[in-house]
Amino acid sequence: MEVLENVSLKKYNTFGIDVNARYFASVSSIDVLKELLADETYPNPFIIGGGSNMLLTKDVDRLVIHCDLKSIEVVDDTFTKDEILLKVAGGENWHEFVLYCVNHDLGGVENLSLIPGNVGTSPIQNIGAYGVELKDTFYSCEAVHRATQQERVFTLEDCAFGYRDSVFKNELKDQYVITSVTFKLTKKNHKINTEYGAIYDTLKAKEITHPTLVDISNVVIEIRQSKLPDPKKIGNSGSFFKNPVISQAQFTELRKEHTEIPFYPIGNEQIKVPAGWLIEQAGFKGKRFGDAGVHDKQALVLVNHGNATGAEVWGVAMKIQAAVNEMFGIKIVPEVNVI
Repeated sequence: MEVLENVSLKKYNTFGIDVNARYFASVSSIDVLKELLADETYPNPFIIGGGSNMLLTKDVDRLVIHCDLKSIEVVDDTFTKDEILLKVAGGENWHEFVLYCVNHDLGGVENLSLIPGNVGTSPIQNIGAYGVELKDTFYSCEAVHRATQQERVFTLEDCAFGYRDSVFKNELKDQYVITSVTFKLTKKNHKINTEYGAIYDTLKAKEITHPTLVDISNVVIEIRQSKLPDPKKIGNSGSFFKNPVISQAQFTELRKEHTEIPFYPIGNEQIKVPAGWLIEQAGFKGKRFGDAGVHDKQALVLVNHGNATGAEVWGVAMKIQAAVNEMFGIKIVPEVNVI
């Protein structure tokens, strides 16, 4: 195990923010992870995976542990008549894992193609896209307690998943490092989800009437690439803000003035409003403030055009928050972790 000093984290975060870690180590085994967590020389280490859901606004004056745990294994191929359990190490790239599933005819995560980041961080915010969330295929995850180095298995119920939310963002925040996730996937009789409008429309345009897992994955990739910038070409963390959920009463009032506002009912009492639409209406789509700005095709995505600092990107985010709140009376909150 080698601990390095003064290491740039630019290539370890998808925003491409150039800040330094005082100390840095990459781990590829749980034993080494435990050893570093227990080392009192480096108190309160900072854990980083794919670096896709964070905005670094300053240097990290402590040990940064990069989790590079890799493996994919079938733990039960007869879990049910139609399903298997697949255990995936936390350091596996999320999209590569999805492609593995699609190529092995394992269904359930194809709608989550091309989401940036690693498997280990996916349960933290219950990642989701195009009508599917992580919790839909989640069976359990294994994690190491940062303070005691004890290993624990979390069930679906334990994780208390919500919209872009979980126990790991609330009462257990920064207490555990997720080392693997076990998924419940279909091996036959797949439940193809085409209800999300963009998927349905794209399949119809391609005259695909009986889509396969590969078809769904390819369509989602095509849709995402048409709207979202590639982090390898321009720094970003995907969707920066959560889509706000408001009461039916508040929505009814809003719609009187903004008749064209898009919405998605959640039960009978709540309405989800697309944050991207709100931001676009506030005039920020494609706007640039130095090297920090808003993507010109998707207002929900904040970008680093080259040399923006994390503080500059966060400054843009705060401008957006204030403008949306003033115009609509809705407070939008970041989906990414601001550090």
